[in-house]
Amino acid sequence: MNAPRNPKAGIDALLSPDNCALILIDHQPFQFAGLRSHDSQTIINNVVGLARGAKLFNVPTLLTTVVEERGGFLLKQLQDVFPEQKPINRTFINTWEDPRVIDWVKKTGRKKIVMAALWTEICLAMPAIHALGDGYEVYIVTDASGGVSLEAHEVAIQRMVQAGAVPITWTVFTSELQRDWAREATVPGLAKLLMDHMGNVGTSFTWEQQLLNTPHNR
Repeated sequence: MNAPRNPKAGIDALLSPDNCALILIDHQPFQFAGLRSHDSQTIINNVVGLARGAKLFNVPTLLTTVVEERGGFLLKQLQDVFPEQKPINRTFINTWEDPRVIDWVKKTGRKKIVMAALWTEICLAMPAIHALGDGYEVYIVTDASGGVSLEAHEVAIQRMVQAGAVPITWTVFTSELQRDWAREATVPGLAKLLMDHMGNVGTSFTWEQQLLNTPHNR
């Protein structure tokens, strides 16, 4: 008798461009003002890298804010990745309670939902736990999210993992989408993404490219 399949193991547990959707929640000035689990620049770098990765691989992406007339508009660097998209501005603290968000998710036809938010313990935990209860597979991008303290961020991750969420980081997201370097169409875009947003890895990659392009190496 075969054991039941573990939905969090095997090739089907990995993300691909055609099996997931991304929701970016409340990366706004008020939320950044309360951010204490990470420095703001790290979160800005990571969430913009995450968004650019989603765009590169054509992953459906939803931007949403909460009472932006008080908390401020979406981070400009993030809005610039999807300049044509007007973020859904909510009154619900829990994004998953807004019918417009649910309608958008249903229209994508995707069951793997990737989320990042400020703050982790509220704006990420609430919709992640709610979506899990509705039968979705939820992947939480921990380094593109942050809380009002390190404890708040870490305890929220523990809570979501206990509920069934899968924690990942933004470079895991892009790496799973690429999966194979033989998929050459997205390699230049991914290389540019790594150079722009991946710190030491990016500078090392830039150095390698410069060496390859010097006359004595041609």
